[in-house]
Amino acid sequence: MTTFFLAMFGTTELWVVLGIGVLIFGGRKLPELARAMGSSITQFKRGMREPEGDELLDGPSGSDGSKPRTPEERDVDREREDP
Repeated sequence: MTTFFLAMFGTTELWVVLGIGVLIFGGRKLPELARAMGSSITQFKRGMREPEGDELLDGPSGSDGSKPRTPEERDVDREREDP
């Protein structure tokens, strides 16, 4: 029975939540918070879809069984490869 009431949000409840949000964060901060939350969700979904290339090629350890390389070590290797 309680899940039934939790699933039903009316306009009054939404206005109350919005009003509390304005009181806590202020009118100027709410759009920034919503934008940041939307951006975070988008980045999370993108990260779930696209695997990172370098880590998949190297695996949990280097190809020769050594410890994993840091991003700085990978950058140095790339600089050596570029003419």
